[in-house]
Amino acid sequence: MSSQMKAGLVALGCTLALGCAPPTYEDAGDGGAEAIVPDHVLPSRPETLNWGWYPIDREPVLRIASGETVRIQTLTHVGATQNEDPVEFLTGLGVPREEILEDVIDFWASRDDRPREGRSGHVITGPIHIDGAEPGDMLEIRILDIETRVPWGVNSTSGRGGIFSPSYPGAAPEDEPLDIPAGRHLIRTGEVDGREVAFFSPEIQVPLAPFMGILAVAPDPVVGEPGVTVEGVQGSRPPGPFGGNLDVKDLTAGTTVYLPVFHPGALFYAGDPHGAQGDGEVSGTAIEQSLTGVFRFVLHKGVSIPAPRAETDTHYLIMGIDLDLNRAAREAVRLVVEFLTEEKGLAPDKALSLASIAVDFRVSEVVDLTQVVTGFIPKSIFLEA
Repeated sequence: MSSQMKAGLVALGCTLALGCAPPTYEDAGDGGAEAIVPDHVLPSRPETLNWGWYPIDREPVLRIASGETVRIQTLTHVGATQNEDPVEFLTGLGVPREEILEDVIDFWASRDDRPREGRSGHVITGPIHIDGAEPGDMLEIRILDIETRVPWGVNSTSGRGGIFSPSYPGAAPEDEPLDIPAGRHLIRTGEVDGREVAFFSPEIQVPLAPFMGILAVAPDPVVGEPGVTVEGVQGSRPPGPFGGNLDVKDLTAGTTVYLPVFHPGALFYAGDPHGAQGDGEVSGTAIEQSLTGVFRFVLHKGVSIPAPRAETDTHYLIMGIDLDLNRAAREAVRLVVEFLTEEKGLAPDKALSLASIAVDFRVSEVVDLTQVVTGFIPKSIFLEA
């Protein structure tokens, strides 16, 4: 472990590389996730929501201390951002009126007062100011619980969308469009035998694994970088060093995420909620489904990391991000080698050897301009106590 990170973690009484031990529901008491009583609740109201960007100078909607927990409500963009009235739009897809959140209707009514230039389509809750956070620090986000707010989600498909879009980095001029009609698919969700599932069809049930596609701190946008066409405005489509639209499906309850801090207070955002997603998110969307999450925020002073990282009970997750999928894979391997060298004490050649024989590199998403490859380092291979 680097001396800088070790000093920061010792000060917090932590022993694991990347941060404190991954969260368990001991935080919640004997009752498990259902017993979590957060220090703060942040609703998804028009005044707490942003449309397609991460303001770097907006007055925080909540201020908290390191170590505190927040229950954050999020909204899917489906039904909240189209031109058509949300009730007409969603009931037209088959959503019963009583299952349409009033937050969706109220956000939709606020659209005309929101800037759009350089922005993307996500609905994002925040920012949350973490007291004492400064550039050069690291923010630890423990995901304690994530639950669905409504029993439905929507997935969209098109023969010229997602990975088949002409704007996909791997597209070629000679590619013929696929004969797949554009459509939105309402997918009901519910519980079967004690587990939540998506009822894809009468013959197919997909286990739910809800997660936030977007977990971000306020970025440092530079015109010309991915998603930045207007000075000071980072569009929410591409992820980056600040986190953002990572769409790493493994960032479910029980996982801890680590982000570098770029602005005072860190200014944390969450959104793009998903009920379930496959690696790649190849159609361009997952099951887009409004969620509520409970998060504990821990600030690590003077601990610097180059890019988003995460940690589960079983793996370290190291993310490589680039416009080109091959470059994203290369960056993921480079960062895994750096992690194994700095945090596990391996020589660089041994680190690369271990990366090749023990680390799985998975394509997390390929449809958000910049692409994400995640290296999964199994904790079981390290025999230290």
